Amino acid sequence: MTEALDPEIHDNTEARRYELEVGDEVAVVTYNLSEPNLMITETLVPVPLEGQGLASRLAKHVIADARDRGLVILPVCPFFSAYFQKHPEHSDVVHPTYRQILGL
Repeated sequence: MTEALDPEIHDNTEARRYELEVGDEVAVVTYNLSEPNLMITETLVPVPLEGQGLASRLAKHVIADARDRGLVILPVCPFFSAYFQKHPEHSDVVHPTYRQILGL
């Protein structure tokens, strides 16, 4: 069940973050990459953009990207931890230690 990548989301590798621009605002997911580990450290959605599902769009994109690249996610970010608990069907891309911690 591979999901397509969201073409509006850009992986800014220099800044180590996925970016989704909406008007003048930018929602981001920050990460540290040490292959095969992709540590998700923070998800930030500007207040004017809250409640539009942007964090979930970013999460789906990051999960699909990690899966395509053969990476495992370490969801240090509280949003990502909660996302995986709500969507255990994506647990295959979560690092085994975090799977155990999150009860996946």
